[in-house]
Amino acid sequence: MRSTPLILAALLFTAAPAAQPAHAAPPPFPGRAGKPAVTACPEPPLSTGGIPRTREYLDTVVKCLNTSWSAYFARTRVRFERPAVRYAEVGTVCGVPVADVDAFYCHQARTLVFPLTGRWIEGRTDLYPFKVAAHEYAHHLQTLTGVRRSYEARYRAEPGARGELRRRFELQADCLAGVFMGSVRASLARTDEDWSALYEAVRASGDDGERRSHGKGAGRAYWFKRGATTTSPAACDTWSAPAARVS
Repeated sequence: MRSTPLILAALLFTAAPAAQPAHAAPPPFPGRAGKPAVTACPEPPLSTGGIPRTREYLDTVVKCLNTSWSAYFARTRVRFERPAVRYAEVGTVCGVPVADVDAFYCHQARTLVFPLTGRWIEGRTDLYPFKVAAHEYAHHLQTLTGVRRSYEARYRAEPGARGELRRRFELQADCLAGVFMGSVRASLARTDEDWSALYEAVRASGDDGERRSHGKGAGRAYWFKRGATTTSPAACDTWSAPAARVS
């Protein structure tokens, strides 16, 4: 999600206990659970005959995400719950002005929020909208597994580490998005050039300025590609990665 500092503050609201090192969170996706099964998720067109089909496109992607991650969670001790989905063009959802963001996850309501227009999806022919949907869905997984709860507690307790903590949180979502996309890659009917273009789009979405909430472009591309090539959620443990990997 592309956000302003005020929006980020609005989305972080849970206070909690004692401080821990920024790298010490327990792995939320155990290796024993294995990998999401290789499944089919044929990518529908974003437009047909000049008519936008963005809602149908996103409905299909979310359905595939539900199928894949529910099967994975069945092998863990975590109860799976599908996220709600909301499409919005104007106004405020979960305290967030929709016009100020691309897509986002409202954890209070466990809802994926997708604008149907905007540079993140409108007129695109690449895989980037697919990746954005998978990234926001990954935030739902972080809520289900307790990662968000742990993150928010430490965010409150460790003011000096907040930037790094948020990047670890967001980069894990990038990696989990890659895990899903890697697991359905064979069914997407995309070329190697399409995937290279996606990696470059992910790199271009990095925040390389002074305010870094999601990580530098190189870091975002690294974690997304790590997920896509390993297709293992256990490989997405950004919490124990060295600081240089989450800059």
